[in-house]
Amino acid sequence: MDKKVTVVGAGNVGATAAQRLAEKELCDVVLIDIIEGVPQGKALDLAEAAPIEKHDARLTGANDYDASEGSDIVIITAGIPRKPGMSRDDLLKTNAGIMKDVTQKIAKLSPEAVLIIVSNPLDAMCHVAYDASGFPKNRVIGMAGVLDSARFRAFISMELNVSIENTHAFVLGGHGDTMVPLPRYSTVAGIPITELMPKERIDALVQRTANGGAEIVGLLKTGSAYYAPASAAVEMAESILKDKKKILPCAAYLEGEYGFNDLFIGVPVKLGTNGVEEIIEITLTDEEQTALAKSADAVRELVEVLKKL
Repeated sequence: MDKKVTVVGAGNVGATAAQRLAEKELCDVVLIDIIEGVPQGKALDLAEAAPIEKHDARLTGANDYDASEGSDIVIITAGIPRKPGMSRDDLLKTNAGIMKDVTQKIAKLSPEAVLIIVSNPLDAMCHVAYDASGFPKNRVIGMAGVLDSARFRAFISMELNVSIENTHAFVLGGHGDTMVPLPRYSTVAGIPITELMPKERIDALVQRTANGGAEIVGLLKTGSAYYAPASAAVEMAESILKDKKKILPCAAYLEGEYGFNDLFIGVPVKLGTNGVEEIIEITLTDEEQTALAKSADAVRELVEVLKKL
């Protein structure tokens, strides 16, 4: 493979992302984790599946960052989940420390890489990675909207009993309870869903989308989603590696777009070789703009907490 992607964090999201990247034959994959043996074992397991899955991607597992040198993209999933009794600020402080350390090491070895941030709280972690890497804003991107939009699309498909391939949806804003699904821009074969189902059903799907991660946590009891988050990160990586210039909702650094400054927030962007090649500004209603502003406020609140840590 002439492309190389490093995945930091060999947990469920990271390992599944490595699997998807390899099986799509997008690149060679390096899987890094601090737990000795885990990235090596998972990389070897995936390599042994290659003859059956019929791909020639090379997979490497490592505990240090030297193996990541010269990566085109680095997907960062490292961090800890929130534990019982842990405050949001404690989680923020711990994961910010991890993100800063990881990003500084990556930046030295792969100074031209595009960073795709998956770790939570996502929008705040984008700020940490941006500051720690010193990379230009176009090469630090958060994976949120692709996942949230995929969930919305899945629920639309289930509701209307139509092919998932016909569904398109946009979810803007921060990754969490304040996300902003946009039914007006969500379609089935080009037909807005506002023409296909009553408002109360749309509202129910919007609410389910906002609670998508929590719904899965509630079902799993001891874990969180990883198949869809991994797929979302890989769709972003594919658009960058192949210079596809897909329009995808991602957490991007805004400097005046949508009326926000110095803030990572989910908006439609064009993803190509250079990362974020364009931020697409769409017209929002007053209600949608107010919802996006509320979402932005929630992100800014976390960023302010970070500054005090």
